Amino acid sequence: MSDHGTHPWQELRPSCERTLEIVRTELLSQRTDRGHWRGELSSSALSTATAISAICQCVKFGKAEVDPWWPYVNSGIQYLASQQNSDGGFGDTNRSRSNIATSYLVLSASTLARRTFKQDAISANQIQHLSDYLNQAGGITALRKRYGKDHTFVVPILANMALADLVDWSEVMPLPFELAAVPQSWYRFMSMPVVSYAVPALVAIGQAIENQQPTWIVPLRLTRRLVARRTLTVLRKMQPDSGGYLEATPLTSFVLMCLVTLPRERLQGPGEEVIQNGLEFLKTSFRGETNNHQHGGSWPIDTDLATWVTSLSIEALAADPQFDSGLLKPSPLEWLLSCQHQERHPFTGASPGGWGWTDWSGAVPDADDTPAAMIACDFLKPEPGSKPGKHLDANIEHATSSGVRWLASLQNRDGGIPTFCRGWGKLPFDRSSTDLTAHMLRAIRLHPIDQTAKMQSRGIKFLLKEQNQNGSWLPLWFGNQDDSLEENAIYGTSRVLAGLIEMRDVESTKLEPSVSRGVQYLLDQQKPDGGWGGGPTTFDFYKAASENGNLCGLLSKATTSDGPPSEALASCSSIEETALAVDAIARWLLQDSGRQDPIDRQVCQHDEAMTAIISGVGFLAGAVRLGLHHVASPIGFYFAKLWYHEKLYPLIFTTAALGRVKALCDAGLLTEQSNPYTLN
Repeated sequence: MSDHGTHPWQELRPSCERTLEIVRTELLSQRTDRGHWRGELSSSALSTATAISAICQCVKFGKAEVDPWWPYVNSGIQYLASQQNSDGGFGDTNRSRSNIATSYLVLSASTLARRTFKQDAISANQIQHLSDYLNQAGGITALRKRYGKDHTFVVPILANMALADLVDWSEVMPLPFELAAVPQSWYRFMSMPVVSYAVPALVAIGQAIENQQPTWIVPLRLTRRLVARRTLTVLRKMQPDSGGYLEATPLTSFVLMCLVTLPRERLQGPGEEVIQNGLEFLKTSFRGETNNHQHGGSWPIDTDLATWVTSLSIEALAADPQFDSGLLKPSPLEWLLSCQHQERHPFTGASPGGWGWTDWSGAVPDADDTPAAMIACDFLKPEPGSKPGKHLDANIEHATSSGVRWLASLQNRDGGIPTFCRGWGKLPFDRSSTDLTAHMLRAIRLHPIDQTAKMQSRGIKFLLKEQNQNGSWLPLWFGNQDDSLEENAIYGTSRVLAGLIEMRDVESTKLEPSVSRGVQYLLDQQKPDGGWGGGPTTFDFYKAASENGNLCGLLSKATTSDGPPSEALASCSSIEETALAVDAIARWLLQDSGRQDPIDRQVCQHDEAMTAIISGVGFLAGAVRLGLHHVASPIGFYFAKLWYHEKLYPLIFTTAALGRVKALCDAGLLTEQSNPYTLN
């Protein structure tokens, strides 16, 4: 989205500062009264479909009354009817491509709603269009293939379909729910067919399957009968005060829709409590029209990512060394410290010391939010000598030291960091992750203790091993729906580079080739529009947003001295990925500015990097003039590879990138004569 394909050196700083002022002001305006951010996750057709199915099942089995719940189901059906894509399928969000999983869940919800409430769900024409899509996509065979050996999501989908009589129960693979009866510390040795965060689904769905299709192995059948009640006690123990497992609508809904099918005598006590608490969660997390929400009648994929977006926002603001920290009043520091988990977590058995993604009770401590919070705490340290400084410094030191020890307990044998639990590693979302490992390295560098040197060495070794031949790294929890494998190497490479760049003073010789290859990968991926990432669907939803009444006025106003904005609508890059790439390249230039004895390749890379940043800032400036920073891209993966977009991501990532570029300008490192490696 560069202006006329180039952006003059002399215009870089004013363009950067103008755009930074816009996005930073908007980001600050999104704070709550307590000084933190809450953000807003996209509404989800997938979540809405599972919630409708769960409510229908609860009504059918007498666990919920018809009249109070009909408005929720009716609004949900109307929302789903508005979300069908042109190919007949449904995507996870309003900006997502159709996928077979969400499409089958919508079909199941529609079928159950019609049966339970005697009300047509989505129209007959829409159902036919949906059926055509499912057939063309490959049906049940394609659904199974999508998830392979990981039963975390495919079994719940098939169970939901069986409840709607769309498949026979014999099509639903059994789940060994009896494994949940062993001590929690043994779970990672049990070779479970689901990931660490899906034990509630294992229990509820596994029991429902056994109830419908008892195993023919007599000893196993007897064992399951003996431990069934005990596993329901485990299920209740894992349920948070909010009633929502992981604050996630799909997981909670799958538990509810299957649990209610069990015999009444088995449900008495813990089972009944799980159902009622789960229903309360669905009620409170519903986005109704009374909320005046733009997607009224829906459920999001999760309640929110408050801790995560707060930590990222603080670091983004601090990217500009001239940022006035006095604008962060009230300070979010005490709120952020209060989000640290102080007790062993009932869901994963995690020790105290970690942070989860939100302050709601369903959050679980994880290895991305923990380093993010630790880094944010460092930026929020009070000024030396200030009145509350000594007290807060002690609190920060205690919290961050606990965080380092928590991360140390999580590090796998391969040196990498998984998300929740050490040693599970057999299924994709439990494996060591490159972006999380790099995040860990950055956090422990700020807060060293005795263990950090060994953690750093092992983490660096893991990252070097995981670098792809083309110089990239792949992340775990982010993707690009236009990529053939739905991977997002721009996000992964940018985040890993941020960690390795900060580690270069620890092991410079070892890291130099890897960092150089990673930077070169990003430089090679820049598009003619000046941006990175995205794809055809990014163009589609940017174009749709520009034609919306709220945004079309910006088109006529976006005629500043920076040039006409018309090229913006033809771009396929995304704001989020462009900002991440610019941020990573700027970090590299900032750190390299004082290095000695350059090699020829570094000379070329620095020239290329500076040119890339100018074009990248041009893209971001054009996007912001058009108001497209209000249009978040679905780059986030949630559990089981469910897509989401978060309203604050474009603001956060752009604020960080432009703050870093401004720091380059302040240091005199982005001018025609600024390359410290230019050869005479």
